[in-house]
Amino acid sequence: MNRKPYLIEVQVAREKIDDFNEYPFDIPAIKNLSSIRFHEDVTFFVGENGAGKSTLIEAIALSLGFGPEGGTRNVQFSTHNNTSKLVDYLRLIRGYKSPDDYYFLSTESFYNVATYMEQINYIKGYGGSPHTKSHGESILAVLTKKLQGNGLYIFDEPEAALSPARQLTALAAINQLVQKNSQVIIATHSPILLAYPNAVIYQLDENGITEISYQDTPQYQITKGFLNDYKRMINILLEG
Repeated sequence: MNRKPYLIEVQVAREKIDDFNEYPFDIPAIKNLSSIRFHEDVTFFVGENGAGKSTLIEAIALSLGFGPEGGTRNVQFSTHNNTSKLVDYLRLIRGYKSPDDYYFLSTESFYNVATYMEQINYIKGYGGSPHTKSHGESILAVLTKKLQGNGLYIFDEPEAALSPARQLTALAAINQLVQKNSQVIIATHSPILLAYPNAVIYQLDENGITEISYQDTPQYQITKGFLNDYKRMINILLEG
């Protein structure tokens, strides 16, 4: 029986915000945000650096009970007190069933999570200590070994440590999780991951947050344009 979606929608209590010129509400995509509905399988957030993707996905993760560094919901520690106040203004609309598994994968802070797991001697499911693997291998170990399915998973730029070939592996791993009745929410720059079929893609920019098709994303268009005529593009970039 399909139990998804576990997370239907996130709403912003805008009436409680005192100052929209204060971080993170001064970020255009956040300033104009009222609500976001999630696909039952995969939802992507895309946008330029500084557009608010990580700010938004971190706030959603914190609202779900994750610690700021990521990991399972049992991992509750922070090496830096730099989370935004957005979490205090979010309301979550959940499905009628709860997931069996939860994980928040933040590539930026995964080293800290791996260190913590090693210190408490709880590396079950990671295929051994993540510190015995490369960064990319340890990220893939989370996707292919740690996550069991029937889960709600939040990923913040998982491709950052992965080669293009490993991004293809990650794409297949995400599909395996979806086939195991999981819901996945991902912030990414990767045109490979964004190609996942039937996903909802939200673009964050100065106009707010809008749903966009895969082929209309800058990630797809820029990559396709460069690869189709890379010599001309190199000449323009290096001579211009």
